[in-house]
Amino acid sequence: MSKLENYYGKFCEDKRLLSRHGQVEYTTSMKYIHKYLKSEDRILDIGAGTGRYSVALSNEGYQVDAIELVKYNLGVLKAKKSNVKAYQGTALDLSRYQDNTFDVTLLFGPMYHLFSYEDKLKALSEAKRVTKKDGIIFVAYVMNEYSVLIHGFRDGHIKESLEAKKLDETFQTQTNIDDLYSYIRLDTINQLNEDVGLERIQIIAADGPSDYMRPILNKMDDETFELFIKYHLATCERQELIGASSHTIDILKK
Repeated sequence: MSKLENYYGKFCEDKRLLSRHGQVEYTTSMKYIHKYLKSEDRILDIGAGTGRYSVALSNEGYQVDAIELVKYNLGVLKAKKSNVKAYQGTALDLSRYQDNTFDVTLLFGPMYHLFSYEDKLKALSEAKRVTKKDGIIFVAYVMNEYSVLIHGFRDGHIKESLEAKKLDETFQTQTNIDDLYSYIRLDTINQLNEDVGLERIQIIAADGPSDYMRPILNKMDDETFELFIKYHLATCERQELIGASSHTIDILKK
């Protein structure tokens, strides 16, 4: 908890999603949220951060509740003076809510920071419990291959990571509570869904290659950047891109 608080006390999630690579992720996520939203839906945003999604959806007229673990983020969210009902809490315990309360549930941050399979399973189970029958659950993950390619090979840590057993012989990251992020592969995501009993509607590469391409995106003129977003939205459902995206969103039905 202290590591998360220290990190998010210095890191501005709003600013990240306003950057060019963040705009790709945000635009894509909102496109798919709106694809499944109905006008009277009630939304729960678990791990809401500073409210980039929950406040925007509330401003569109949706009834939105938000749960956020980090006090700093919660303070920023509340300072926006929206109609979001925001509370401090954890994805592992949504006991303030009864079963079958929400039409759409967003689980966009917690899976990044839950390290054991059991905790991931608990968070997904809680999201399922509070979602209505036939409701939609959006689950975001940070992907293993992104971590290996960026931190390992691009940034020059691959040998030390292998020596420290931060990577196993298949190059799966071996992170724990002393680390900040937990990286995952599709086979584990599929197993989580099977164990919880959730049906996948579709899975998308939320930001595709954009995080790898930050300097290139930042140098693009506006017209070229709009073409990149158009390209990404046309290809983000392609399965060959899912695993190497930095962020993936699994869209599930209860």
